[in-house]
Amino acid sequence: MVDIYLLLLAFIVVWYFLYLRKVEESANKNLQQYCHHQDLQFIALARRSMRLRFNTKLGAYWLTEYELEFSGDGQTSYLGRAEMHGLNLHHVNLPPYRVQ
Repeated sequence: MVDIYLLLLAFIVVWYFLYLRKVEESANKNLQQYCHHQDLQFIALARRSMRLRFNTKLGAYWLTEYELEFSGDGQTSYLGRAEMHGLNLHHVNLPPYRVQ
């Protein structure tokens, strides 16, 4: 019986890491598109946190927060924040930045 629990635990850990990778790829793609549409230069992306949330509209979902490094003029870089609900980009918050 202990072997089944260990196998289940190993499966959950592997699934979690694969899901993290899938969310990371989705966030990278969505934020690069967002920067392209806003005429910004996408520099880097870093995950700040990931936690399980419950909502009456969405049910259970993973809320992932990212820090987005971008540039508006090609010389200075700024840090913004982005939220993903599951695999979908929900909100992007950018500070004031200089444009060309």
